[in-house]
Amino acid sequence: MVDSFYNLNIWKKGYELVLVIYELTKDYPDSEKFSLVSQLRRAANSIVANIAESQGRFSYKDKIRVLYQARGEIFEVRSFLKVSEGLKYISSNEFNKIDKDFEGLLIGLNKYIDYLSKQAT
Repeated sequence: MVDSFYNLNIWKKGYELVLVIYELTKDYPDSEKFSLVSQLRRAANSIVANIAESQGRFSYKDKIRVLYQARGEIFEVRSFLKVSEGLKYISSNEFNKIDKDFEGLLIGLNKYIDYLSKQAT
């Protein structure tokens, strides 16, 4: 078992992606500051926050439940990014790269959930 969420590869990758989201959204139109920018940043932060929170949970079942919330946030971020592409706030190349990165995070998160599920039995 990992002693700190800081040492989890999925947390590290999620943290890197949060920083990318902040950099990416800094040039969005001011009219999006309290809508798309806020929602995208909140959802990206929620991914790493839920991964961290899961480490503080006692039972495997509870850890997994919180990780499922992180999983849902990944899908939410990917949806907001697609909207950003559609509105031409980011290029198709930018979208494809970051979407692939979030897909990789999803794969890693699913593997961790599978690992915890096996520990619970």
